[in-house]
Amino acid sequence: MLELLKQLIQCPSVTPDDAGCQDIIIKHLSKLDFKIERMRFENVDNVWLRKGTAAPLVVFAGHTDVVPPGPEKEWHVSPFKPLERDGFLFGRGAADMKSGLTCMITAAEHFIKKHPDFAGSIAFLITSDEEGPTNQHGTKRVIEELTKRGEKIDYCIIGEASSEKILGDQIRVGRRGSLSGNLTIQGKQGHIAYPELALNPIHAVAPFLKELTSIRWDEGNEFFPPTSFQISNIHSGTGAKNVIPGSLEMAFNFRFGTVITIDKIKSRVTDLLEKHKLNFDLSWDLSGLPFLTKKEKLVTAAVQAIKEITELDCVLSTGGGTSDGRFIAPTGAEVIELGPCNGSVHQINEHVLISDLSLLVKIYQKILEKLLGK
Repeated sequence: MLELLKQLIQCPSVTPDDAGCQDIIIKHLSKLDFKIERMRFENVDNVWLRKGTAAPLVVFAGHTDVVPPGPEKEWHVSPFKPLERDGFLFGRGAADMKSGLTCMITAAEHFIKKHPDFAGSIAFLITSDEEGPTNQHGTKRVIEELTKRGEKIDYCIIGEASSEKILGDQIRVGRRGSLSGNLTIQGKQGHIAYPELALNPIHAVAPFLKELTSIRWDEGNEFFPPTSFQISNIHSGTGAKNVIPGSLEMAFNFRFGTVITIDKIKSRVTDLLEKHKLNFDLSWDLSGLPFLTKKEKLVTAAVQAIKEITELDCVLSTGGGTSDGRFIAPTGAEVIELGPCNGSVHQINEHVLISDLSLLVKIYQKILEKLLGK
């Protein structure tokens, strides 16, 4: 198991480059007679591996791509040269999420050897397009293809680093939606000494921003926190100190749960822009809708498995950013995210606790036994 993880970390799979990771995974799972289907869309490598044809179908989903490592001189060693130190394994992707992939593969191997005639089917949906800016040619495209031909996922476990302080202390049972806006406010450029001949868009937008940032969008509910609004970037000006700018550009984002709709968010922002009589252009980008998996068979199996292996009573959470679960949940599948601790993800010297790996394998295997065991 540890050697498999090291092999994956050695692949410099900076998004969207798979860099050979999927070949390594295919080699392992082909020994267990998984049917292999490569799905390459644009510059993205995806693979769908399935064993069995019967229902229910349990899918392990994950990604081989990683974020850029940052300054290599700040790492203990090269980010793509796995290092064991003080009980941890260091390397880019160690936590997010090559350890999750490794443990899912190992758990499937153990389960199939123990239960060769298991009920249902097991599949892996693996992409190299999760960490990138668009995510349009990875899990999203694979799900579209599976839907076209009637392959229905019943349960999906995503191996993202969901744990916080101790392995299994938290699992994700949903995620908030993400709606971004790109706003341009038009003014009139002019000499800074003659403001009466110009229209400063920075001044014009200030009352709008004051009101927008003071809105309490909703109160959330038992599953999701209140909707949050954040401005990520504002740009205006020519660079000259004596010129009133002619326009202002702003990027912002809403993270929202199931209490509010995207139409309500959009209309309220537009109404506010019109109220302040701004000359504007506004475009929207919906990264994903919120989703929630209720405590039914998959969540119950995961909670019980964690309790039996670690003795922890795990927390059910919808926190964090977005994940590929937003593409899988709309098919009707029960979706959870369960993986190693997330304290070092995307950081310099990313790492995973080696002793957690065998525990995570046991948790995954126990979930399979509860869902597919005879």
